Amino acid sequence: MTPKHPEDRHPMLDQLSQLWRNKTAVAGLIVITLFTLSGIFAPFISPHDPIEVALYDQLKPPAWKEGGSSKNLLGTDDLGRDILSRIVFGARVSLMVAVVSVGIAFFFGTIIGSVCGYYKGNLDNIVMRGIDIILSFPYILLAIVVVAYLGPSLQNAMLAIAITYVPRFARIVRASVLEECEKDYVMAARAIGARDSRIIFTAILPNCMGPLIVQTTLSFASAILDAAALSFLGLGAQPPTPEWGADIARSRAMILRASWVMTFPGLAILGAVLGFNLLGDGLRDALDPRLRD
Repeated sequence: MTPKHPEDRHPMLDQLSQLWRNKTAVAGLIVITLFTLSGIFAPFISPHDPIEVALYDQLKPPAWKEGGSSKNLLGTDDLGRDILSRIVFGARVSLMVAVVSVGIAFFFGTIIGSVCGYYKGNLDNIVMRGIDIILSFPYILLAIVVVAYLGPSLQNAMLAIAITYVPRFARIVRASVLEECEKDYVMAARAIGARDSRIIFTAILPNCMGPLIVQTTLSFASAILDAAALSFLGLGAQPPTPEWGADIARSRAMILRASWVMTFPGLAILGAVLGFNLLGDGLRDALDPRLRD
């Protein structure tokens, strides 16, 4: 059998190969995988109950510091709760917020953007002007307004983040659909009488997935930051839920005498956000042929 020429390979294989050669993207993928696995298997790898209070173990330093104990590797907070356990369970909460909020925004943003880009006209003008108005507000400020109206809770924080992210996806999808609608395969599908819904969802949208995948990955990072910010302000996860932003808020008064209580949740946020950003940049390079080597 004649071996296939490298140019005959499926484009997805080339994209995966390009992504694998990007060391920063691989590093981001490894970091995300570690956080994901720690969140999934939190009950099995967590050394302690994250909400168990032990007042006799208050503010114990990390194990490598004087006065620390191997029982609490990263120390304890002001209620004696194990910080490592709260970080591990906090990964589950932060990733859940990211997946749910970005998933909702992806779904509604894709529908809005595809309909506006395909039909154009007055519908497109009205919807896009509304999206422009929403985009004129800072994302976090708009999320604060939504949560303040609905009431502070983790569920309302996820809904608020989703609402603020819908315009991002809608504009990206609309721009991609407008470009695809001018191509021959769409005109041919219209000529043979294919239904609009079939053209949009089976022909156009699959060709718009590159920018959407990149935006989704980068939005995960933003959602983790926004969820932490809302919890820091008391509008997101409520005590005693282990959440990185809420743990940082609780430790503000102890930053000078017990800096580890704030440092480790902050490093967890930094690591998760950095991982998604690195992976997003790698995906952008792999999926955009103009950026390939």
